[in-house]
Amino acid sequence: MSQQDRRVALVTGATSGIGLAVARLLATQNHRVFIGARSAANVAETVKQLQDEGLEVDGTPLDVRSADDVRAFVQAAVERFGTVDVLVNNAGRSGGGVTADIDDELWHDVIDTNLNSVFRMTREALTTGGMRDKQRGRVINIASTAGKQGVVLGAPYSASKHGVVGFTKALGNELAPSGITVNAVCPGYVETPMAQRVRQGYADAYSVTEDAILEKFQAKIPLGRYSTPEEVAGLVGYLASDTAASITSQALNVCGGLGNF
Repeated sequence: MSQQDRRVALVTGATSGIGLAVARLLATQNHRVFIGARSAANVAETVKQLQDEGLEVDGTPLDVRSADDVRAFVQAAVERFGTVDVLVNNAGRSGGGVTADIDDELWHDVIDTNLNSVFRMTREALTTGGMRDKQRGRVINIASTAGKQGVVLGAPYSASKHGVVGFTKALGNELAPSGITVNAVCPGYVETPMAQRVRQGYADAYSVTEDAILEKFQAKIPLGRYSTPEEVAGLVGYLASDTAASITSQALNVCGGLGNF
């Protein structure tokens, strides 16, 4: 396969956890991968790490809350690798607490980071990224099982992920005639740096140890354990493939049986 024939994938929030696993997997599946995250140092370190593994990866810093950053990121990807074939909207943050005590700043930042960014990135990939002109492509949004059910002390996060699921279904139906598919991957509990922060937040809220929270969460999962970033990435890799061409407007769980919905 020539360089020009290799597909180009964009991955946001790609320097750790699920995003890093997705970037690595897509690159091993012969994609040319362009990554972004807020920290320039982390992006540079991750690019070098993946390049040292023999993978074709590059990237630039990206704050998905900034329309200017999003535009510059997609333009840089096009200049580096060519028009976009796959967009993985992974960047996100946790956030919650007692709802009556949540301030506007936290609420708006969670919504902006987790939901508004998905709109911004997708619009830019379709236009500047050239996906709409190609009449083919894959948009894969990392949502959450919290986007299908309410999460106690997690109203901002749950609201944002419900929005991602709704956006996915609406846009998937809109773009279906063009051959561009849009799907959401909904992880449950996944062992990532963000998961550790979430456990600590619940431990503080309930005045218990983080180990007690971990035990409580694991007890909810039929498989009895957290999923791995690589297991979530596996579904992303499938949805990016030609075999998944008839799957669109879906929100698919990777959760160890946590959610039957």
